[in-house]
Amino acid sequence: MTKELDYSATLTGASFLLYELKQVLKLKRQGLSDDEIKKKVIEDNVFEYKFTSSLKRIVPSVIRRANALDDQLQEWILDNPLEEGKIINLYAIMKTDRLFFEFMNEVIREKLEANNNLLEKKDLNVFFISKAEQDEKMAKWTELTVNKLKQVYIKLLFEAGLLKNKKTGELYRLLFDENLKRHISKNGDMVYLKAMGE
Repeated sequence: MTKELDYSATLTGASFLLYELKQVLKLKRQGLSDDEIKKKVIEDNVFEYKFTSSLKRIVPSVIRRANALDDQLQEWILDNPLEEGKIINLYAIMKTDRLFFEFMNEVIREKLEANNNLLEKKDLNVFFISKAEQDEKMAKWTELTVNKLKQVYIKLLFEAGLLKNKKTGELYRLLFDENLKRHISKNGDMVYLKAMGE
């Protein structure tokens, strides 16, 4: 559960990364260890980045997300339709980033439950201000870091399919496959499904 994690700003350098996650899962499927995956991704530029400098920063996040998924979910990301992969990726991000999970749970879930399909700038502002008041480490983050995180959160919601339009802030309900819902629920992770508006 995300509760043991500290608040972190690592998402500023690692946003949705679904393509990258799929590449890592393919290497896992071949039996490579985390260290071997890290080495191969960097040496062979597996993500096909123009500049490989960012690989070192991104790979640990992607591997963490891959490890947050059980074998079944890993398989579904690789073999099932893209929309399902996006939902599983969003779930992995929440499982590995406490602050983002709390944002999903406290802002997005509450909006969708209230049938309020509008995410406004003030919602993000209020969330980050209240978290900074509760956490000393977060209170020391620069305005630049916080603004970057807000941008990343919007981008994540958009790429996951939860945000219809970045400018208007119109939210959209995700369509969950029944097997996926059952599986996540059986894993004891209903809280993540609820955070995604299910």
